[in-house]
Amino acid sequence: MTIRLKKLHPDAQAPAYAHGPSEDAGLDLRAVERVVLSPGVAQAVPTGIAIELPPGCEAQVRPRSGMALKHSVTVNFGTIDPGYRGEIRVVMFNLGQTDYTVERGDRIAQLVVARYEAVEWVESELGDSARGAGGFGSSGR
Repeated sequence: MTIRLKKLHPDAQAPAYAHGPSEDAGLDLRAVERVVLSPGVAQAVPTGIAIELPPGCEAQVRPRSGMALKHSVTVNFGTIDPGYRGEIRVVMFNLGQTDYTVERGDRIAQLVVARYEAVEWVESELGDSARGAGGFGSSGR
């Protein structure tokens, strides 16, 4: 799949696979600014890029597991819609006890491009299932 990308900042980098598309689902997004994340404060970190997704595709912004485990820093799961043409900014959270500094060029999140189906709702009775209306905790511990 080919996706159009516009660099909005001279230091912006295109999202890239760390190990190639045959091994990675997510492409790394990089920061274009130094940002200090204080504990408990959400901040939108700029990537310096905008993209044009084809109709029927979305891009999902996801955390990097190493950042969460090693530094208690994570991101808000986000969806980039095909009609959005603005800068991709990653909402980051520092869940630790001390400031965490994102440096220019740091990998801050992953971007996964996925297809989706448009839906149309039809109001009607629902069919039976083994689970029924069982929700939270219904499958055991």
